[in-house]
Amino acid sequence: MNLSVLHVYRTYFPAPPGGIQEAVRQIALSTNAEGVANTVFTLSPQPEPRTVLRLEANVVRSRSWAAPASCDIGGPDAFKTFAQLARQSDVLHYLFPWPFADVLHAAVRPKTPAVLNYISDVVRQRWLGAAYAPLMWRTLGQMRIIVANSPAYARTSPVLSHPDIRGKVRVIPLGIDENSYPKEGDDSVFKRLGLGQNEAFFLFLGVLRYYKGAHFLIQAAKNLGAKVVIAGSGPEGERLRAQAAELGLNNVVFAGQVTDAEKVALLKRCRALVLPSHLRSEAYGMVLVEAAMFGRPLISCEIGTGTSFVNAHEETGFVVAPESADELRRAMSLLLADDSLAASLGVAARARYERLFSGPVLGKAYADLFREVAGY
Repeated sequence: MNLSVLHVYRTYFPAPPGGIQEAVRQIALSTNAEGVANTVFTLSPQPEPRTVLRLEANVVRSRSWAAPASCDIGGPDAFKTFAQLARQSDVLHYLFPWPFADVLHAAVRPKTPAVLNYISDVVRQRWLGAAYAPLMWRTLGQMRIIVANSPAYARTSPVLSHPDIRGKVRVIPLGIDENSYPKEGDDSVFKRLGLGQNEAFFLFLGVLRYYKGAHFLIQAAKNLGAKVVIAGSGPEGERLRAQAAELGLNNVVFAGQVTDAEKVALLKRCRALVLPSHLRSEAYGMVLVEAAMFGRPLISCEIGTGTSFVNAHEETGFVVAPESADELRRAMSLLLADDSLAASLGVAARARYERLFSGPVLGKAYADLFREVAGY
């Protein structure tokens, strides 16, 4: 008999992509093979059609009435729909943080056993964190199991390490089913970006947000001797372009939003993936898993989160101090100058992916978790 799981988060595909949506997609895809039937409940400013049938899950959407501080809030239909879906499910899987999910849980009081995936502390919205704390602790206390995505985050989060809940914290790394990615990349992206056939380049991939540290990467590109491709869009985009122009850098290439096939092509050929995130808002760094899947070396910063779990220093790449353009440039220069070092780190990254972050590993871990929570 299939186990039915309801995943609950504020946004989901076909809305614009994001890290948590992709994490849910990968959990659903990988657990399908383990006999789990997945449904996603979410909000959308334009929720028609209400139900979207996707390969990994049925997506059921209610209207988002407002989204203060990126916290989508629904109306009466959200409570009604969530209650109905909860009754039909064997397990509820909440993605944290989304304060409206806490409101849903408190108001509906579902009898379905629940697990919570603790993606990130509330970092930037301090005022929201203070007002939200009582409801948050009530929700956490009612969860059967709380999942942390890396040992480092479980250890360093003031919430996850709190004695009231740390006994129910379980570490399950996020991962990627490589069958969910295009087999072949779109190599036309290299011509579009002016990259030669054998030209070495470093790749940043992600939403251009305040905590991603791309401004330090642009500083590090000066006198590097290779191009840096920044693929993605976001609120910091114009500021980053202005910074590169002000520094007179002609080796920083802004690719904009890339297709999945273009992303695969860039990942397959880059010298290394660089994630210069310098703040704790970067809780895991799924892009590091993506690059490891394609056997690329990794460069990231030590910020006390899951990034240094995915990227093991001097095993799969280099972990450097945050906010240091000099250390980023030094790590990139080492990989640029030493072909054998870059190759060996890439092989190790792929091996670590297969051992810890692959689709079969992710699917079994979460299917076992859901069965445990459901009492199967």
